[in-house]
Amino acid sequence: MTRHNSLSRRTALRTVAGAALASVAGCLDDGGNTETPNDGNGAPDGQNTLKRVAVDGTTLVIELTAEADVDQINLIQPNGELLGQREVATGSQQVSFEIGTAYAPGEYRVLALKGDETIVETSLPIQPDLGIVEMGIGRNQPDKMWDGPSDEIAEEAFVTVENQGSGPEAITKLLFIGDVPYPSDEEGTNYAANEDVSGIYDADADTEVDEVVITAGEKITIYSSRSPFAFVPGGGTSCTDEQQSGEFDLILETQVGANQVSKTYTIQYSASTESDSCDITINEA
Repeated sequence: MTRHNSLSRRTALRTVAGAALASVAGCLDDGGNTETPNDGNGAPDGQNTLKRVAVDGTTLVIELTAEADVDQINLIQPNGELLGQREVATGSQQVSFEIGTAYAPGEYRVLALKGDETIVETSLPIQPDLGIVEMGIGRNQPDKMWDGPSDEIAEEAFVTVENQGSGPEAITKLLFIGDVPYPSDEEGTNYAANEDVSGIYDADADTEVDEVVITAGEKITIYSSRSPFAFVPGGGTSCTDEQQSGEFDLILETQVGANQVSKTYTIQYSASTESDSCDITINEA
């Protein structure tokens, strides 16, 4: 496995002339996608134009009905500025906008136009909502780690994260700050303030990656890459002949929503005559 290598991170609305806007509010479906509502007759709006508006992965998809008579779709950002526009080709029933993980979270508006006339408008929220579900360390739960050398897995951690929001998110850094054996700040690996180091390991690529994308409704497990639970001379915490206890913060830095998602854990070290052979127990604080 390649470890401890720093990797580089990497016009306005069309005029509405003499037309009333038909506005419908967006709603969240059971699958975590934001969609336009149905009027009970098979159409989500009163003019039988929009069939579905949903976030699929990192893409906003707009599906039109077969009867739709529009030639352009505009996407408006929460600040009121035009994000993009798509021409609707004759016979086409779908257009899409790639929003990625650099979008501004909030309420987006979709406008379907025919010439200069807005035929229908709908809105939907696009915003991530990340939560830390579970975390553990390889030495205690090797079955939840990737298939690799046991001595390396023992030093690393897994973190299960869920996105209960309506938009995608990118996790750009994984930090362990506090009473862990080898923390992410100046007491240990000292990469907390380094923009080029994420501390996230990708088992498939067998390397540290810049970010991990988590889409709406998705639950994923990520892994540490900087050995936060390795006992290193001069590091954060070492075993002693007496039991020890403390706390640490697990922190995820993100790109779209809140700058950080964090959870505090208690940590206990059993007594040991050797500086690297005590047992570690972790619980939510």
